[in-house]
Amino acid sequence: MKKAIHWLDEYLEEFLMVVFLIAMTLIMGIQVFSRYILGVSLSWSEEITRYLFIWSAFLSVSLCTKKCISIKIDQFIQLFPQRGKSLFKVLNLTVEFVFFVYLIPYAFLYLKATIESGQVSPACGLPMYYVQSAPFVCFIITAFRIAQRWFGEWRIVSNRGKKPLEEGGEEK
Repeated sequence: MKKAIHWLDEYLEEFLMVVFLIAMTLIMGIQVFSRYILGVSLSWSEEITRYLFIWSAFLSVSLCTKKCISIKIDQFIQLFPQRGKSLFKVLNLTVEFVFFVYLIPYAFLYLKATIESGQVSPACGLPMYYVQSAPFVCFIITAFRIAQRWFGEWRIVSNRGKKPLEEGGEEK
């Protein structure tokens, strides 16, 4: 169980995004083959691919948050020692966390309205809440990833600028 939780923590977003990318590639490959070789167009392929892309886009927010690979200009922050950098990161992560936690109830209300409306996709007849649950689910995952990073940076701040032991720091 512990291994499974660790694996999910490390690879959840990457795994899902790879699966979605493979599925999109296969579906569009089948669509091209069907259209140009068989002369028959698949009405559902573009819609499913679009929905997988939407999920991938929302998952990428969580992945970028987890790996700290968003666009940033950090020249000013680099002037500070490790503890100062971590203080700025804690402040930034706090703002990000508040933002995503603020969005979660609105994403839920949007999802709830979609479920109540019974809306289905035009080509596939899929319930639209499958697609429109992406913001709700991914905002929760992103808030969780931000909290993970926040606690990591807070350990550095509260340890008087020393890195935690698991990151090569010194014992007190």
